[in-house]
Amino acid sequence: MITYAALCLTPQIFPALTGLNREEFDRLVIDFVAARARRRAASTHTQRGRPRRRAAGAGAPATLDPTDRLLMTLLWLRVSPTYEVLGWLFGLEKSNAWENVQDTLAVLETLADFPFERPATERAKLSSPQAVFDAFPQVKVIIDGKEQPFRRPRGWEEQKPFDSGKQKRHTVKNQVVCTPEGRIGGVSATVPGSTHDLTRMRGDGVLDRLAEGEGAMADKAYTGAESDRPDVPVVVPAKATRGHPLSDDQKSANRVISGCRVVIEHVMAQLNRFQVLKQVFRSAFGRHTRAIRVVAALVDRRIAAVPLKTFATT
Repeated sequence: MITYAALCLTPQIFPALTGLNREEFDRLVIDFVAARARRRAASTHTQRGRPRRRAAGAGAPATLDPTDRLLMTLLWLRVSPTYEVLGWLFGLEKSNAWENVQDTLAVLETLADFPFERPATERAKLSSPQAVFDAFPQVKVIIDGKEQPFRRPRGWEEQKPFDSGKQKRHTVKNQVVCTPEGRIGGVSATVPGSTHDLTRMRGDGVLDRLAEGEGAMADKAYTGAESDRPDVPVVVPAKATRGHPLSDDQKSANRVISGCRVVIEHVMAQLNRFQVLKQVFRSAFGRHTRAIRVVAALVDRRIAAVPLKTFATT
């Protein structure tokens, strides 16, 4: 049986099981316990949706304490075992493991506070690494799409929205926003895999939340975004079309943009360290948004402690 006390005897295993080292996990526990207490105090219904008749915490004590609940949830995000295996590892029934994970994810989601999901007036101004972004001083966010395999729904009508022509399989998509420093600035709600990246960006409204003079950078999938908001600078690589190949100047500019965009590729790699976002997502479609936002919050905490190599130096 896995417990926090047992893992403390071999602290080097923490990154492999949770994505965090022991010190980072311990700091997260403090925030998690406080957020859990706030959520329980504010709840008016039980976990089964019934109006609460007793104070939160009444009834039989939980099998796992908050620390082990958090440990179990991070292990599920990092390794992505089935709930039957997860319950066996922590001495719980399959259904209890599921309930514990869902409750913990709901608490962790309250800690996912990303700056570019708030209006510009409610966040501090951010700066860019000057050595790299001299050519694009207006760029404050870098945008990219994340696509993940999804289990095939039943029925053709249910399958069509998730059929990705690019990946040749059923997928789900999210839009990830990061700063030039590599900090995560926002994560969109999950959409079916057939949704175009540009359509998803329009629905998320990230360009609308930029302050005056702030701009964004994206890849070729977002070609056309600059026409949506002419007042917002959007840096997108030039795209060759039939009969109109790229000029040498355009190719050179594209290489510069790619060197600046590498920061978000590193962020994506960190997200994919959590197998729940890399393997086929086995849970319900409606639960994917919560899972990726929680993982993004965990990755951002890690990046704050250990900054990424955010851009190309040559």
